[in-house]
Amino acid sequence: MKIFTNILVFLASALVIFNITQLDFSNLFGGDNAVAFIGIAASCCAILILLIFRLSKKIEDKMNDKL
Repeated sequence: MKIFTNILVFLASALVIFNITQLDFSNLFGGDNAVAFIGIAASCCAILILLIFRLSKKIEDKMNDKL
């Protein structure tokens, strides 16, 4: 499961980098930048959810070891 979450975190990070390259820095609040901003926000949320999932699995493993 750890390898799977690592792969997903890597893919989400790649999407953040890709969406940053799609931004038009001369006109940040116009054009198609909204799509890039939404993509960046969604990828960051996915990374956060995956890290929380990994942490919960670690806690679950420690709880099962104590029992």
